[in-house]
Amino acid sequence: MQLSQLIYASRPFGFDAGMLDNILVAARRHNARNGITGSLVCRRDLFLQLLEGPRLAVTATIGRIIADDRHVEVAILHCGDATERMFPDWSMRDDPPQSWMWPADEVRSGVIGETTAADAIAIFRRLSGMAPVA
Repeated sequence: MQLSQLIYASRPFGFDAGMLDNILVAARRHNARNGITGSLVCRRDLFLQLLEGPRLAVTATIGRIIADDRHVEVAILHCGDATERMFPDWSMRDDPPQSWMWPADEVRSGVIGETTAADAIAIFRRLSGMAPVA
C-alpha cells in the first residue's frame, strides 16, 4: 500500500462545539474503517487538517470534505506520498487552537494562500512530536 498524505485548510461555516463534535465522531468512525489517520486543528475561523492513509481513501475523504457545506474556501496545501505516518495511533486527533499558528487577522487577510507545503508539514510535524526534517 502506498501511503499518501494530504493537508488542507478551510474556513468553517456555522462553527460551534456541536458541529465540531459531529465532525470528529464521523471522521473517527470513517477513518478507522478506511485506514486513515491524521490530525485536525480547528478554530472558529480555520480548519487545518492532515489526512494520511491509502491514496484512494484519502482522495475520497477530501472529496467529501470539499462537498461538505461546513467547509468554505477549501485549499489543498500539500498532497503527496509519505514514508511514515505522523499520527499512526489517531483516527483523528483533535488539536485545540495553537497560539503559534496564525492570528485571526492573518487568517482573514489570506495567510493560507501564502502557506507553502513545507510550512503546513512543519505544523503537523510539530504537533506529532516528530523532529523537523533537516
